[in-house]
Amino acid sequence: MVIKTDRFHKKEMVKKNNFSKNDAIAEIKKWTPPRLHLGKESYVDFMAYDPLSGKMKRKKIMVGRIKGRKAQRIYADGIIQRLMEKLLGGWNPWIDSSKTAEYRKFDVVCQDYKTYISRLAKEGSLREESYISYCSYMKIFEDWAVKRVKYVFQLDKQLMSKFLDYVFIDRGNSIQTRNNYLAWLRTFCSWLLQRGFVNENPTSGLVLVNKRNRVKNRTAIDGNDLKRIHAYLEDNNKYFLLACYFLHYLFVRPREMSFLRVGDISAKSCALTLHGNDTKNRKDAVLTVPKKVMALMIELKVLSEPSSHYLFSNDFKPGEERCSEKQFRDYWNRHVRKDLGLPAKLKFYSLKDTGITNMLRSNMDVLSVRDQARHSSISITDMYTPANVNRVNKAILDYEDEL
Repeated sequence: MVIKTDRFHKKEMVKKNNFSKNDAIAEIKKWTPPRLHLGKESYVDFMAYDPLSGKMKRKKIMVGRIKGRKAQRIYADGIIQRLMEKLLGGWNPWIDSSKTAEYRKFDVVCQDYKTYISRLAKEGSLREESYISYCSYMKIFEDWAVKRVKYVFQLDKQLMSKFLDYVFIDRGNSIQTRNNYLAWLRTFCSWLLQRGFVNENPTSGLVLVNKRNRVKNRTAIDGNDLKRIHAYLEDNNKYFLLACYFLHYLFVRPREMSFLRVGDISAKSCALTLHGNDTKNRKDAVLTVPKKVMALMIELKVLSEPSSHYLFSNDFKPGEERCSEKQFRDYWNRHVRKDLGLPAKLKFYSLKDTGITNMLRSNMDVLSVRDQARHSSISITDMYTPANVNRVNKAILDYEDEL
């Protein structure tokens, strides 16, 4: 026999049970009203959602030890009242009340993270290039994980390891790309840990895969292709040609280019000043502007623009609004590389790699190249050195003493 208490009506139950419909963890707050069962076994029971099984699960409180039906009803009425108060307050018997954040929906948490990094990027605390990379990593991870997890607490070390294998084996990405995903996962999981979504970092113990060959496998642009690129931009967009010059001859990175202002260039001393707030290593730098690059700027009259204007704005001309680093890559991919039929491996950034390699190939001394490229050590510059470069020092060739 099932006994319903008079103090709680079914309609009121349904109405109150839906109080958290729009809550991010509403699903784990699902329950049915407690009821008294009298028989060989007398007990109060109700159903509550168990996130581990993904199903409604029965909870029983035995009242059979109370002697007499009347006493059992009175005792059960008190239990039901207390249970209703707790259930209406969001309590779930299958969940530790101190860890409710761990039961947030995975897709909701992913959206929170994307909102967070978007705000960081807008405030300048996250580089534009990093923001684009994080969004890309997040999309790949979310698309893969959403089929395997429902709640954020299900993110564990085993899942992270499987995802990295998916990146490296199933997607066929390089070791470096796999390591880049791990670096991002560490950042993402630290964010989860700080907000109580997980009780330990799921990436703890996962390590980077070492590469035996530390020499960078650079794909330099062939000399004939460089001539074709130059001719194409001479006819179609000399302002983007100037951007290519800055990358190829001054080794200024796309993000750094997006912050350059006309006033950063000195025509008198043929120098470019980079400000630490906008550089990769956060250090100020003064670079040499080759005469070829200066000649093009004079031809385009960019130095006649207000010194406060960005060097690259709309259509890569000087202006008040800065050009994003993505716009450089997009123009290269959608116009230069596409129209000239260049292979996908030749990226906009390849101009920088090619510039360093060609400068070394011309027997320019390594220290000068290192300083222009702002490498922290000669060993980094050496990664760009072709095996066939003649590294004989002419000064030593002519050296002799009394012996």
